[in-house]
Amino acid sequence: MSETIVSDNVAARRFEAHVDGQLAGVAEYQLTDELVVFTHTEVEPAFEGQGIGSAIARYALDQLRAGGTRKALPVCPFIKGWIERHPDYLDITYGARPSRAD
Repeated sequence: MSETIVSDNVAARRFEAHVDGQLAGVAEYQLTDELVVFTHTEVEPAFEGQGIGSAIARYALDQLRAGGTRKALPVCPFIKGWIERHPDYLDITYGARPSRAD
């Protein structure tokens, strides 16, 4: 099984996933002083169904959390849906309602 390597291509304003040296997918973003606005995520057809999009989302949001200065604003339906399925990232999501402890 090939390893997925995700990185932040700051110059292109996108997170990129590579598999065996091939670009497998991207999550494009825009920055403000307070936000990382995720605008578009795309996985190359040859890599669909292999968890590439999820690897990008997790890496990007983990990087955002580690930076500690911005929140995520998921305009992209994929990133928005991914966060909804992984509510442990709601604390770094702009406009998200805080979870209530029962």
